[in-house]
Amino acid sequence: MFPTPIAKRSRTAQVSYQAFLPFALILWLLPLIAVALFSIKPEADFANGNYWGWPSSFEGFNNYGRVFFESNMPRYLFNSLLITIPTMIGAVALSAMAGFALGVYRFRGNLLLFFIFIAGNFVPFQILMVPVRDLTINLGLYDTIMGLVLFHVAFQTGFCTLFMRNFIRALPYSLVEAARVEGVAEWRIFWYVVLPLMKPALAALAVLIFTFIWNDYFWAVVLTQGPGAQPVTAGITEFNSQFRAAYHLMSAGSIVAALPPVAMFFLMQKHFIAGLTLGAVK
Repeated sequence: MFPTPIAKRSRTAQVSYQAFLPFALILWLLPLIAVALFSIKPEADFANGNYWGWPSSFEGFNNYGRVFFESNMPRYLFNSLLITIPTMIGAVALSAMAGFALGVYRFRGNLLLFFIFIAGNFVPFQILMVPVRDLTINLGLYDTIMGLVLFHVAFQTGFCTLFMRNFIRALPYSLVEAARVEGVAEWRIFWYVVLPLMKPALAALAVLIFTFIWNDYFWAVVLTQGPGAQPVTAGITEFNSQFRAAYHLMSAGSIVAALPPVAMFFLMQKHFIAGLTLGAVK
């Protein structure tokens, strides 16, 4: 028996996919591979034009050691943690409560408030640069960690509320009604009935917000100007002045800065995928 043309096409497509996937993966990872290669090269390789060749000597320990002990990198990493973790907790907590109110309660103006949250997500943040900077200066929050935290919480809550409201609307409303019939207080319904069901969504949202805030560069540059409050994304530019565009040290610092969000994703990978795929199938 000869295989049908459909079977031949399916087999050809499968082989082509398996052959193309490694190439696509390498192409996607090529910038990261280049940065990792730069981080272990000696400074002489860049002076001699050896950008893409094999390192003339392995200087990984020396480069990463200079990043940690001859720069403000530890301070920048600590600042990023002080900015990212409170922002993640604040945005997720506020959006969980706002999403509960918009998803469970039926009141006049519910849909209008929901549209306002959606509209806020489409405002280009570049046009807000000057007024937000002036506002932080007038409030005494410019170049402070608190200023960045409050700003990020305010801006991320809109997207998070959109995410949480849609998730809560997909939950069985009969659970809320049954709790109300039993005389359970509204805050207990939120805490003991709805919130446990939101754990996959909370985990997925926490990973997303952690990654967004940790990798933010634009607002880190606009609202801060020194190692006292700058996160690691803005602090890496210090190598341009301190080490005269030392690409090997900038690459090492970039690798170090990328590790926390990558670790966060792998630690929360199971919950992250569950939160994104929940409701995809019945």
